Amino acid sequence: MISYYNEGIEMPTINKNIKRDWIKKVTELYGKKLGEISYIFCNDEKILEVNNQYLQHDYYTDIITFDYTEGNKISGDLFISLDTVRSNAEQFGVDFNEELDRVLIHGVLHLCGIADESEEQRADMISKENEALALR
Repeated sequence: MISYYNEGIEMPTINKNIKRDWIKKVTELYGKKLGEISYIFCNDEKILEVNNQYLQHDYYTDIITFDYTEGNKISGDLFISLDTVRSNAEQFGVDFNEELDRVLIHGVLHLCGIADESEEQRADMISKENEALALR
């Protein structure tokens, strides 16, 4: 159901069973079923390349979500820049693993249909991230 890959960067330590159970619990809150999710951990250069190539965006980001959800079964490829996760953790004064969990679930929430394009949507997304983080 959930696969983890790394490109050009060391794989972070993840307890796959705990993460799977947590992600499944969150998806069920939104009436969704867990399909195939691939997390691809990369560096800033790779995420910039993906952002340029597929979204025509010329900036770094922590996550890019490619949504392949069909009906109620969520699926997708989630590219995560561990460089940006690390710098965000430092900027926000939180532990790296805490920030990584936030980004992991952020992508899942996108797959569940939660948007974050407007200020109001971003506030809602942060609230939903916090709710999800409390379920770990």
